[in-house]
Amino acid sequence: MAHVHEHDENAGAEQRKAIWRTFWILLILTALEFLIAFTLEAGTLKTSIFVGMTIVKAFYIVGEFMHLKHEVKSLIWAALLPCIFVVWLLIALMTEGGSIFDLR
Repeated sequence: MAHVHEHDENAGAEQRKAIWRTFWILLILTALEFLIAFTLEAGTLKTSIFVGMTIVKAFYIVGEFMHLKHEVKSLIWAALLPCIFVVWLLIALMTEGGSIFDLR
C-alpha cells in the first residue's frame, strides 16, 4: 500500500503573501531608520522618530507573527493598555525626575 501525498502549490499562497508583505514593510521601515540616522542631526526629533518607528515595528511584528492582529479586540486591549501605561509612567518619571535636583 503506497502512501500518496498530494501537494497543492497554492496551499500556502496566502501565508507566503502575508510573510512577504511583512518583510517588505519592515524592510522599508528599517531603511527609513537608516536614512534618518545618517541625515538628521542628533537631538530630540531624531530620538522621537526612532522611538516612534520602533514602536510601530514592534506592534506590527507582534500583530503579524504573534497573531495578535487576528484576536478579539478585548484581548488586544488587555495586552495594549498595560504597555501604554508603562510608557506613560516612564515618560512621567523622566520628565518629573529631574525636578528633585531643583529642590535642594
